[in-house]
Amino acid sequence: MIYDYSVTTRKGEEFKLSAFKGKVILIVNTATGCGFTPQYAPIEQLYKDYHEKGLEIIDIPCNQFGGQAPGSDDEIHDFCTLNYNTTFPQMKKSDVNGENELALYTYLKKEKGFAGFDEHQYKDFFEKMYAEKDPNWASNPDIKWNFTKFVVDREGNVVARFEPTADMKKVEECIKALI
Repeated sequence: MIYDYSVTTRKGEEFKLSAFKGKVILIVNTATGCGFTPQYAPIEQLYKDYHEKGLEIIDIPCNQFGGQAPGSDDEIHDFCTLNYNTTFPQMKKSDVNGENELALYTYLKKEKGFAGFDEHQYKDFFEKMYAEKDPNWASNPDIKWNFTKFVVDREGNVVARFEPTADMKKVEECIKALI
């Protein structure tokens, strides 16, 4: 269950997800130098619109995709607050794939595997890039890029996975249905 996991805050403290029992949770791996970085704005808007109704956001910066989150945890936080006025919690930069991936991400990927990219200007680029690296890429549950989002319902069930190519309106519709 999602509540069995914890993450490390950017200040180095353990944060138990059980603190969010009864809440809807959006978990997202982020980067500050990515083509999807502007998604911080609609994510912050979701937080403003739905936090009082029970939405929590867990932002986990990750530097595994094109080295697009190169700064320290404090530098990443400063970038987000200065450029996108983010107010939701930001965790310590962490891996979401591979031998050093967060246990939380092992669980999330087991619950909701990769189901394909949505129609988007980067869809063909991603599909070609991954096909060249791994012929079985589409059946691999690994996180494919920055700004992959998981939505958890109030009972702790992982109910949806949205790739970075998903329209943020779809993410909002999912959250609204659970609030």
